[in-house]
Amino acid sequence: MQIGVFIPIGNNGWLISENAPQYLPSFDLNREIVQRAEAHGFDFAMSMIKLRGFGGRTHFWEHNLESFTLMAGLASVTSRIKLFATAPTLALPPAIMARMAVTIDSISHGRFGVNLVTGWQKAEYDQMGLWPGEEHFATRYDYLAEYAQILRDLWETGHSDLKGDHFRMEDCRVSPLPQAPMEIICAGQSDEGLAFSAKYADYCFCLGKGVNTPKGFAPTNDRIRAAAATTGRSLRSVVLMMVIADETDEAAMAKWEHYKAGLDQEAVSWMQAQGNADKHSTTTNVRQLTAQPSAINLGMGTLVGSYASIARMLDEVAEVEGTSGVLLTFDDFIEGVEAFGTRIQPLMRSREAVVSMAS
Repeated sequence: MQIGVFIPIGNNGWLISENAPQYLPSFDLNREIVQRAEAHGFDFAMSMIKLRGFGGRTHFWEHNLESFTLMAGLASVTSRIKLFATAPTLALPPAIMARMAVTIDSISHGRFGVNLVTGWQKAEYDQMGLWPGEEHFATRYDYLAEYAQILRDLWETGHSDLKGDHFRMEDCRVSPLPQAPMEIICAGQSDEGLAFSAKYADYCFCLGKGVNTPKGFAPTNDRIRAAAATTGRSLRSVVLMMVIADETDEAAMAKWEHYKAGLDQEAVSWMQAQGNADKHSTTTNVRQLTAQPSAINLGMGTLVGSYASIARMLDEVAEVEGTSGVLLTFDDFIEGVEAFGTRIQPLMRSREAVVSMAS
């Protein structure tokens, strides 16, 4: 099973809590995280994009770096780990993004890929005059399909002449071409999102569900496999999970309860209001992110326990049919990556090959 780290490009990572670690994002912080991840055999690192946060007492995600610039910097200080940046497709024209990606492909010597997002938070784009209107909720995957087709044309042939409802290319060209096939990620969980991934993406991220229910995402994997069967393409599932680990199950659970006690309700309420603005879809990942009673961890699956318990539960994740990898977040990223590499990974059956190479 591949292991990735979802690096903290926004302040405070993925815990909306006054009691969780409070920090601003920086290149130095993310460099240390990714270099440690590379040293411990992690397979990939990904950064999100967020253009406006949720506010509240913790100013959650009000402070963010830019994804492509950050990954370009990280590409220059790493040598093996694969890197993925996230493209806000409403803000970046596809031909410009294609050239940016090729540039980072050059810096990384073929270790780069992109995550495409349609844009679900109106306030992010309204502030720049880029929100296309409420109809975007209904047509966003039509928009993204044209966007992705332009990318594929440019990366594979250096040329696009696509004429669509959203884009019109006129002998558009990009050169040089990527050194390695440019892989695309999409995290959409709606029927439209999965149909898009089955046609254009190489990886589909799905959200883990619940606390200490490592196989709770299995029904989503089934939907991903069914969508891929309609196109006959390979579509690999990667599960988003938070890890909160300590020496004992009791110590780890005490941390989790402490984080929950510090919930920033104002920030959560803002996030929920933004997510509920989409009246078109009911099965999106945004619905899961915002539908939890507290949403303190953005609704993602969370594994809480001792290092041995986390290793066991991650092996259970690997047993779910169709799972090719896990994208991990941590309450404390530097400590979390180090603990994973030295205390958790050596106990995982699904990572035995990596441990053998390291030894």
